[in-house]
Amino acid sequence: MKILNSKSKNFDKLLENLLLQRKKKIESNSVSVTNIIKDVKKNGDKALIKYEKRFNQNNIIIPSSKQIKKSIKSLDKKVKKAIDIAYNRIYKFHSLQKFKNISYTDKLKNKLEYKYVPLESVAIYVPGSTASYPSSVLMNAIPAIVAGVKRIVMINPGHKGKQSPAVLYAAKICKIKEIYSIGGPSAIAAVSYGTKKIKKVHKIVGPGNAYVAAAKKEVFGVVGIEGMTAGPSEVTIVCDKFSNPEWVASDLIGQAEHDVLAQCILISKDKNLLDRVKIEITKQLKKIPRASVARRSLTNNGILMYISSDAKIISVVNKIAPEHLELNIKNYKLLVPKIKNSGSICLGKYAVMAMTDYNVGSNHVLPTNGSAKYSSGISVNEFYKRISYINLSKKGIESLGPSVITLANYEGLVGHAQSVVKRIRRK
Repeated sequence: MKILNSKSKNFDKLLENLLLQRKKKIESNSVSVTNIIKDVKKNGDKALIKYEKRFNQNNIIIPSSKQIKKSIKSLDKKVKKAIDIAYNRIYKFHSLQKFKNISYTDKLKNKLEYKYVPLESVAIYVPGSTASYPSSVLMNAIPAIVAGVKRIVMINPGHKGKQSPAVLYAAKICKIKEIYSIGGPSAIAAVSYGTKKIKKVHKIVGPGNAYVAAAKKEVFGVVGIEGMTAGPSEVTIVCDKFSNPEWVASDLIGQAEHDVLAQCILISKDKNLLDRVKIEITKQLKKIPRASVARRSLTNNGILMYISSDAKIISVVNKIAPEHLELNIKNYKLLVPKIKNSGSICLGKYAVMAMTDYNVGSNHVLPTNGSAKYSSGISVNEFYKRISYINLSKKGIESLGPSVITLANYEGLVGHAQSVVKRIRRK
């Protein structure tokens, strides 16, 4: 892992360069997805099957209800129970995010309304193939269910014709009827443009690798996507001399095992703690199945930072704008009000990012790659449109119209002015 010291003269520049290097690696994938999207747009299901065979050794686009039932039946009861617990907690928290419509009538009897209208159709992307993420089904589908979206489609890559039983069970309890065993840029293209077998949707949400993130950006405008980048995962951990190095190391590895482009950053005012965490990482990497992925992530994108002051730590965290932030420090309450850029913030030594990925209740589809500076994670709000309704009274247009005419004429929009003039009663 790269080591940075805030006392070095070129610290800020080095940090900026490291963050930029990873960003370029992610963005470079956008070039390679363009041709895939064009192919699926032109050739539909034929192209879709071609890419499924190539990338997932899969030739099944739509699993049969019999396949789905058989797969779910094979799932361990403990896993089912864990998914049920997560569903209930996530649903409870997101049900509190519902919005109230606004209705306002002024003294001129003009009525203004602002209504939240659920989207008609949404595709949720759930990473798959050799991985299994039932939690991502819940995190994407539940806010859409709460918002009232009628048609929820799941796209989830299978491997050799099989999808994860846990993913299928999570889809079942979310009452998702349309399930497609597809993934990657070709899947994004299919639900954006539609094929003979797949009807297009209005919006696509959900986390994915760099190729999926690039594909979503490519189709934006044809369909909606989240107002953020939901790409390869990130965690920044701030720790102090009271932190447990064994715990901190496991938190970093837990994030690193997601993807070779995942980024893990550790910040501390205690050099000794940083050294102890390094030793722990080496020990713990030997004990996890995805060690090779985690090791590449930590080597290529991981950063250990010694920062001597809280003020500088706050500045650096806001600059990174991490997807996940863990404040594994005693005085976290002093830092929290000043941290403005992060997808989610775990407070204290027990609030571990891994818990938020599953059943705490908050959402784990969060802004990555610095997009936490201007966007938020998935919420019920993601699945609404907001529409304004305007009903003007005769008195209202006659009272307000003259000032509108003045402004419209000033802006050179005479047609605007005339459309108001014609409605005002002549005296």
